Amino acid sequence: MRAHTPTLTALFLAALMTLPAQAPAADSELYQALGERSGISTIVKDLLGRIADDDRIAPQFKGIDVRRFHRNLTDQLCTLSGGPCTYSGKDMRSVHAGMGVTETQFNALVEQLIRAMEEEGVPTWAQNQLLAELVPLHDRIVDVPARE
Repeated sequence: MRAHTPTLTALFLAALMTLPAQAPAADSELYQALGERSGISTIVKDLLGRIADDDRIAPQFKGIDVRRFHRNLTDQLCTLSGGPCTYSGKDMRSVHAGMGVTETQFNALVEQLIRAMEEEGVPTWAQNQLLAELVPLHDRIVDVPARE
């Protein structure tokens, strides 16, 4: 029997649970830590380059409308971080239906998002808070669960 290897998502959730309890940051605090809309836009632009260079996930993005993806993801991250934006794209389940997104691909995208945020100097607490906002989207995105 093969040993179960925890996924990046599971490790992230476990790490969040071990953080000391503290009052949540004001909505605008996360938005500001991400550099407001222009900073989020830069993170997403960096992420797009990282996606294109990552063989684990690049095929899933082949043929996308890059401008629309950039705008929608920027709006979504802006909204999730408490910024004054409105995400008007489709819901995550509809967007990813039939794409066959795997745990490995989801984790690779999270990894690249973290790297993009690090590149822009986003503080670790803000990275963790944004990722915590994204974790509930996992089950609406991943179609192929990890093998046990």
